[in-house]
Amino acid sequence: MLKVLIVEDEKAISNLILINLKAEGYSCTCAYDGKEAADQIEKNNYDLILLDIMLPEIDGYELLEYIRPTETPVIFITAKGNLHDRVQGLRLGADDYIVKPFSAREVVARIKAVLRRFNTDGGVQSQVIRRPGLEINIANYDVRINGESIPFTPKEVEILYLLASNPGRVFDREHILSKVWGYDFFGDTRAVDTQIKRIRQKLPDEELPWSIKTVYGVGYKFEVC
Repeated sequence: MLKVLIVEDEKAISNLILINLKAEGYSCTCAYDGKEAADQIEKNNYDLILLDIMLPEIDGYELLEYIRPTETPVIFITAKGNLHDRVQGLRLGADDYIVKPFSAREVVARIKAVLRRFNTDGGVQSQVIRRPGLEINIANYDVRINGESIPFTPKEVEILYLLASNPGRVFDREHILSKVWGYDFFGDTRAVDTQIKRIRQKLPDEELPWSIKTVYGVGYKFEVC
């Protein structure tokens, strides 16, 4: 049974998450401030930690620095939802970022998505992939093209990571949605097209030794030239 630590000072939110995760078969422990969470982490091994940012005693950012050496995946849950806060959390090493208010279904889906990227022993399957002129570090959502860091959004990074991890493989839009969003997407699959368009717009003007090819009527693939 996978063990999840819920670090959230609002007991109503913590209990809501607890009930839904237990229904999904997870073993859960709750901590209501940063110091209590640090004590729990010291005494126990967890498969994943849900971490609020604004906590009494020790805030989430500081606690994340304490957690990182354990390589335990961490998902921030917070009301700090602007782009700067999300990027800061991901750059500090969080594996995902959920903004309040959220649905319990979203929390469960994101936990499953993050855990899919980890082995059963808790280690990251492949944090960094390298292709000619491209390096993607999924742990901190850093993408470097010809050595230069490019500011992609988290979803753009995840799509690029998925495609670049499987050169030559064609992914249809539904598969990309399922892999990147981590749950059944009820919106328009053109959301993938929008993300791909934004990725392409951020690529440098110079010719690259790889490209994202459109396979008409199907989806997309990463191709090394």
